[in-house]
Amino acid sequence: SEAKAGRTDLIFLIRFRHCCLLRNQRCLLAYLYDRLLRIRALRWEYGSVLPNAIQFHMSAEEVEWFNRYKKSLATYMRSVGGEEGLDLTQDIKPPKSLYIEVRCLKDHGEFEVDDGTTILLKKNSQHFLPRWKCEQLIRQGVLEHVLN
Repeated sequence: SEAKAGRTDLIFLIRFRHCCLLRNQRCLLAYLYDRLLRIRALRWEYGSVLPNAIQFHMSAEEVEWFNRYKKSLATYMRSVGGEEGLDLTQDIKPPKSLYIEVRCLKDHGEFEVDDGTTILLKKNSQHFLPRWKCEQLIRQGVLEHVLN
């Protein structure tokens, strides 16, 4: 109001303050966008269930955004690739072989393979399984790929 009344020396301070506010707003938006990209990358890295240690550091809005992104991605994957859909999160790196040897790091329970057989995944047991069936469990920390 004083600048409107005729004090022209305040106009420069007002412009400077406005530029500072705009810069702070840009910095804040860049920070939030970076967090959004990191949360999106977590879906591809860990799958649809986040570990509690990571989820603890997320706000309620970020968890809600993660859940909506998860549902949107699942809807898209079901719409592509026929009846069962296409899981885009599998085989992020091209496989060298279709079957791999895995070791259970913790008790998980029964695990069904495509041919209908069920395997009991108990701690420290080793199995020779199709890569695409167990890659998600490897990322979740249930299985470990045994390298010769």
